[in-house]
Amino acid sequence: MHEYAFQARGLVKRFGRTTALAGVDLAARPGSVLGVLGPNGAGKTTAIRVLSTLARPDEGTATVGGFDVVRRAADARRLIGLTGQSSMVDDELSGRANLVLLGQLLDLRRSEARARADQLLARFGLSEDAARPASTYSGGMRRRLDLAASLVGRPSVVFLDEPSVGLDPGRREDLWGMVRTLTDEGTTVLLTTQYLEEADALADRIAVIDRGRVIAEGTPAELKRVVGGQAVSLRTADPDRTGRAARIMERVAGRPPENTRHVLSVPVGGDADAWEVADALREEGIAVTEFSLHLPSLDEVFHALTGTAPSTGTDNDDDIGTGTDDDTDAAKEHTA
Repeated sequence: MHEYAFQARGLVKRFGRTTALAGVDLAARPGSVLGVLGPNGAGKTTAIRVLSTLARPDEGTATVGGFDVVRRAADARRLIGLTGQSSMVDDELSGRANLVLLGQLLDLRRSEARARADQLLARFGLSEDAARPASTYSGGMRRRLDLAASLVGRPSVVFLDEPSVGLDPGRREDLWGMVRTLTDEGTTVLLTTQYLEEADALADRIAVIDRGRVIAEGTPAELKRVVGGQAVSLRTADPDRTGRAARIMERVAGRPPENTRHVLSVPVGGDADAWEVADALREEGIAVTEFSLHLPSLDEVFHALTGTAPSTGTDNDDDIGTGTDDDTDAAKEHTA
C-alpha cells in the first residue's frame, strides 16, 4: 500500500494571466479526511480538478493510489469518486436510471448496477423518488444524487467539493455520518468546505489555501494553536458599546475581533491577555453579559490566517479554467 492515497507536490496551474495554484502541496494517508479551506478564489477547486485528472498542471506532480494523474490518468480515474460544485446528473433520467447508467459505464453488469443504485438511493433517502426525473428534484435532492453518483464505483479516493451546499442541517449530519463510514471502510476523502464546523467535525488534517498557496496545514487542534493558544469571546450588555469593546480587544490581541451577532471573539496569547481585556473593559465602564477564554474556533483560525471571514457560498475560483480544451477532454474521459 502506498504511504499516501493521494499526493500533490508543487502544483502550479495558470489560466491566462491568472495563477490559480502557485506551488500547492497536499497529501492524505489512506482512510483519512483532508479538509481544504480557503476564501473564494483561493484555488481549492482547481486543486481538486488537477487531482481528479480534469485539469493538467502546468508544473508539479500529483498521484492517486501511486498513479501519476497525467501519465497514468486512466488508472488514477478508476480509484476516484468526484462530487463537484455543479450537478453532473442527467435531468431527463430518473434518479435510479442515472445511477444504473453510471454503474454500467463502470462495467457493472446490469443486475449489479441496479442493486448498487438501489443501495445508494436508500442510503441517501431517495428511494421514494427514485423513479422521478432528476429535473423534478429539489436542490438538496440533486445534491444527494450527485453524492450517490460519486460512490457507484466504490472508489478508494473521494473528492468532495463543497458537498454540503444545498443540504439542510439534518441531511448535512447524514452526510457527515456517511463520510465517517467511508473512512472507517478505508476510503480516503478530500473535502473542500465553507462550513468551518464541518471541517472541525470530519477532517483528520486541514490545509488552508489562500491565493493559490497552502499557508497553513495541520490537525484542527494544531491550527488552533498556531493562531493563538486561546481566544477571548464577549458580549457587551449595551450593544452600542460593542465598537469600543472591539477596539480594546484589537489593541490587546493585535488583530480585530470577529463580530458574530454582537459576540466579539479574537485569538489571544493566553490568560494574561484575557485579564488585560477584562481590566480595560472595567476601566472603560463597559459591562458584559458574556465573557470567556477558550481555544479558538476554526472560524477564528480562518479569519486570522486569511484576513477573510468564511463564506457560505461556493468557491468559483475555477470558472476561469473550465472552458479549456484539455479540461473538456479529460471531463469526457472521466465520466465515460
